[in-house]
Amino acid sequence: MRKLRWIPRSLGIAVTLLCALAATQFLWPQPGITEQSGSTVRQLAFVRESLDAHADSAAQQQFPEGFFFTNVLYGLAWVQTAHTDPELRDQALHEARWALARAESAEGKAAFDSTLRPTYGVFWAGWTTWLRGSILTLDGTDSAERQLFTTRSEEIARAFTASDSPFLSAYPGRSWPVDSTVAMAALRLHDHLLGDRFGAVIDRWLGAVPGYLDPTTSLLPHEVSPFDGSLIEGSRATSQTMIQRFLPEIDRSFTHSQYVAYRRQFVAYPGGFGPAIREYRQGVDGHGDVDSGPLIAGISLSATVVAMGAARVNGDAELAAAIGAEGELVGVPVTLPGTKRYAFGVVPIGDAFVVWSSTARLLTADVSAAPHPLHWWWRAPWLLVLGGVATLPWIAA
Repeated sequence: MRKLRWIPRSLGIAVTLLCALAATQFLWPQPGITEQSGSTVRQLAFVRESLDAHADSAAQQQFPEGFFFTNVLYGLAWVQTAHTDPELRDQALHEARWALARAESAEGKAAFDSTLRPTYGVFWAGWTTWLRGSILTLDGTDSAERQLFTTRSEEIARAFTASDSPFLSAYPGRSWPVDSTVAMAALRLHDHLLGDRFGAVIDRWLGAVPGYLDPTTSLLPHEVSPFDGSLIEGSRATSQTMIQRFLPEIDRSFTHSQYVAYRRQFVAYPGGFGPAIREYRQGVDGHGDVDSGPLIAGISLSATVVAMGAARVNGDAELAAAIGAEGELVGVPVTLPGTKRYAFGVVPIGDAFVVWSSTARLLTADVSAAPHPLHWWWRAPWLLVLGGVATLPWIAA
């Protein structure tokens, strides 16, 4: 009988210790917008380990661009990491070039149409050109790579110049403005590194885009007609968070108004918990899809993860830190001597998004802090839940 009495007591001790550990992780100071976590290299090691085990091919069975995204985000995260910690430069160059080669391989191109302009569509062209230019920010000595970067950028620029719409096709008959935003950022990166060449194309795009905004949100739409840019679906967080991640690379003045409107309409506190990112703007409910994932009280977990990177490059230190803290609490992080993974590592593409977002930094400009305060009490509901869970076994006992 005495042994049985120790069972609820032992359970209570274990639950209390776990809640105390979770609270410590939640309250631990998060890196600033120009810093990165000390566990970044361990996160990258897990993603590389997963790629070696063909996690990218597995992701392709779940997401339309699963193979491509897992590799590209891994390479970009390494570049961003090396900009913050220059001692990692050589390793970052090796890994980023390896990731770019995979993105440009036959398997990396398989989901895309080579007849589109630019070749394989603006999604594939924009992201690969951005990654190639990002690598050149660490090492610009390879003349062949510089020339290829220019050639790919010229192809993107020609496609924009020939189009009546500022938004090019990613797939036949389908166009999402977020993809053209990434491609335009790649052109800006080219000019930042190699001299002004595409300024007129960028200015034309910036001048045209305000005429195609979603009239309900005053933000870029989620999907438009590939023929004339007319609205098909209004703004959604899945694409908006990515747009806000890249707009600061293109034009800071346009970015500010867009980010303020985005934050006002998509940052939410469902049931008092948050901040988190709604998939649809405040007051509108909708269904999740393969991009947003299942919605929880209207919240998209994938958009919330990407929003951490968007907040960092827009100088929104409070939101970036809050999302990072929530990830350490509800993301079920597992830290081992050589690796760190979230959600027990069952969705490696999610870990790729996390490390890309948590290391986000501008490559064409310097970020400056901007005041975007959160509700001062945002931590309280999380801590109250932890406190309640910690006391339940003792009450039961």
